[in-house]
Amino acid sequence: MPDSYDVVSSREFAAPIAEVWRAWEDPKYVMQWWGPTGFTSPSAEMDFRVGGTSLVCMRAPAEFGGFDMYNTWTYRRIEPASSIEFDLDFTDAAGVSVEPPPGVPAPVRHVVTFAAGPEGRTSMTITEFGYPDEQVRDQSKAGLEQCLDKMTALLES
Repeated sequence: MPDSYDVVSSREFAAPIAEVWRAWEDPKYVMQWWGPTGFTSPSAEMDFRVGGTSLVCMRAPAEFGGFDMYNTWTYRRIEPASSIEFDLDFTDAAGVSVEPPPGVPAPVRHVVTFAAGPEGRTSMTITEFGYPDEQVRDQSKAGLEQCLDKMTALLES
């Protein structure tokens, strides 16, 4: 039995690497894809640099209570057009850590890698580390896949 279960999700976009990269650093882009289906992102305060911390908000749809959930992304490593490594933490609106959902590690380390493909396409892989069991990992992966569906729609429109 592994010590932890990791999410690994890959996606290929019909967009150049610069546009896919921009989806991670430009708050106008982040606000269009952050959050699973039905959720919106009313704010993204980006401090996209090694050691910087971005504060992003996702808002639940009314049928789920319409609440706001905040995360910080604290950047460990940024290699332009190649990779981003950050720690995601659950926070309040001021960026102060709060208890994550049950089973979710605090923080969740993320590694995002980018590779240029043929005909201006870009491959991206996201790995989230440290989930304690398959159920929590699978729930996180489902949410991530929905975010990536929204990112695909944004980048390929």
